[in-house]
Amino acid sequence: MTTSSYTKVFKQLKHKSAKLKKFIKHNKPKERKFGKDTKKCLICGNSRGHIGKYGINLCRRCFRDNAKKMGFKKYR
Repeated sequence: MTTSSYTKVFKQLKHKSAKLKKFIKHNKPKERKFGKDTKKCLICGNSRGHIGKYGINLCRRCFRDNAKKMGFKKYR
C-alpha cells in the first residue's frame, strides 16, 4: 500500500471513527529501526537506489539531477 492511498482512506473514514481505528490497527505501516526502508531519499522519499555515501542521502535519480549543483563532476 502506498502512502497516498493510506491518506485517501483516512479522508474516506474521517466520519466513521470505529472503522478508522480498525483500519489503522491492521494497515498502519511499521516504523522501521533498521533495514532498507529506514533510508529514504531527501527529495522524493524513494527507498530504492539510495546513495548514502558522504552523507548525500539521495536516490540515484535525484542524485543525477542535482550532482552538478552539489559540485560533482562527470569525467566521461
